[in-house]
Amino acid sequence: MTRTWNKKVLAVLMQWEYCDRSRGVSGDKLIFFDVISKLAPGAEAFWYDDYIHDLPELRRKLLERAEQVKPDLIFWPSYTNQLDPATLDALRAKWPTCGWFGDDTWRFNSYSSKLAPHFTHVLTTDMFSVEKYRKLGVEPILTQWAGHTFGQALQPRPAGGEFEFDVSFIGGRNYARDWFIKTLGVNGVKVDCFGHGWPNGLVSFERMGQIFNSSRINLNLSNSVPRDIRCVLAGPMNLARYLRGKKNAEQIKARNFEIPLAGGFQLTNYAPGLDRYLRIGEETAVFTTPEDCADLIRYYLANDGERAAVAAAGHARAVKEHTYLARMEAVFAKIWP
Repeated sequence: MTRTWNKKVLAVLMQWEYCDRSRGVSGDKLIFFDVISKLAPGAEAFWYDDYIHDLPELRRKLLERAEQVKPDLIFWPSYTNQLDPATLDALRAKWPTCGWFGDDTWRFNSYSSKLAPHFTHVLTTDMFSVEKYRKLGVEPILTQWAGHTFGQALQPRPAGGEFEFDVSFIGGRNYARDWFIKTLGVNGVKVDCFGHGWPNGLVSFERMGQIFNSSRINLNLSNSVPRDIRCVLAGPMNLARYLRGKKNAEQIKARNFEIPLAGGFQLTNYAPGLDRYLRIGEETAVFTTPEDCADLIRYYLANDGERAAVAAAGHARAVKEHTYLARMEAVFAKIWP
């Protein structure tokens, strides 16, 4: 049974993805606000999209809103520089604050370390950053990205069932992913791609879940700087992107849990710590190179029963442990034991 708290939470969120209405409703709204509202029914949101280009006004409006709400907790899934240390200190002086830092694998030194000391509570998804926070005098709560239900409970499809796609990928197009998909094509594997920059374009949150569920194989491709020298040298701009790229470490992301939660079979690149959350070979499959990925795709397309068993086991684990509701319930239980 899910625990609830009679607490006022003021969630500082973007309403639209990257504050851009054309990109659809944000994960902040669909996931964080939905989940927090279930755990703390008195939750309210401060949507900062309208002030994204006027940060002094954004900070002033937030302070005004906090004075009106008088929250028991101010929660912010950190994005960029919306809140500065001075604003965070002003908020923390009157109300407990909580910051979610989900990119510490590559942003700890340049970003998180500068803001974290100004919060009451700090959440990190990177197990390797815990000791770094402690050296700053901050005791973080280790949590993780998670999956969110896609409007309806989706079940894994049985071996031999009907599927809409053989292999699909959902995620923004970039030079590394583009190279990877093209390399799969050279190796005889066709992938139906969806997301910003791909010909199929963006899909709704609900449609995303349907695609995960109705694909025999769902690829999960890294958004970090690629290490494959062939990609680095594939074009004149690739080397510059490689040298300038800040996302230079693999990390677990929400997609690792969204795919199995929707009942889909996941074939993903490995990120350190992934095996703490999903058993490799039993609840998810992992590739190394594009050629390895192509071989695994052919293998799992030819072995329906094994593929269905992995999807079913991953789904059961995700439903039990890897939802945002479970994550945030555990976080609130530490903040309000």
